[in-house]
Amino acid sequence: MQHSHNLEEVLNTTQKKLSFFQNLLLVATADGQLDEQESDFLLQIGNRLGLKPEEVQPIADNLNVLSFVVPAEGLQRTLELQTLVQMMLQDGQIDPREYGLCMEYANRIGYGKEILDDMVSQLAGAGPVVNRNPPTVS
Repeated sequence: MQHSHNLEEVLNTTQKKLSFFQNLLLVATADGQLDEQESDFLLQIGNRLGLKPEEVQPIADNLNVLSFVVPAEGLQRTLELQTLVQMMLQDGQIDPREYGLCMEYANRIGYGKEILDDMVSQLAGAGPVVNRNPPTVS
C-alpha cells in the first residue's frame, strides 16, 4: 500500500495532528497498558508530526473522557486507519480491545470488517487478500 501522500502532508493543521494523535493514543491504551513498543511508536509519530509534549499532555490527561475524532477527508481517514492498525500491531499481538477500537473507527469511516482485516493482514506482513476490491477513496 504505497501512497504518494504521507502523514505530514495530509495532517496539515495542528488540529488534525492532535486529533490523529488522540485516536492513536486511544488504540494504544485500549488494552489497559501502554507498552514500550506502543510508547515508542507514539513518540515517533508525535515527532514526525512536530507535536510538542505540552500539546499532547492534555490528551493523555483526559483519555478516559475522549473518543475518536473522525476526519472529514477520505485520504486522511484511510491513512489514519492504517496507522491505527500499525499501532495495534506494535506489541506483536492483536488485543481484542485494540481490534475493537480499530473496528469502531473503520465503521465510523464507512469501512467494513473485510477492509480492516485486509489492512491488518497487509500491515502484519501477510500480504493482501486476493479477489477483493480495494476500498475506493471518495
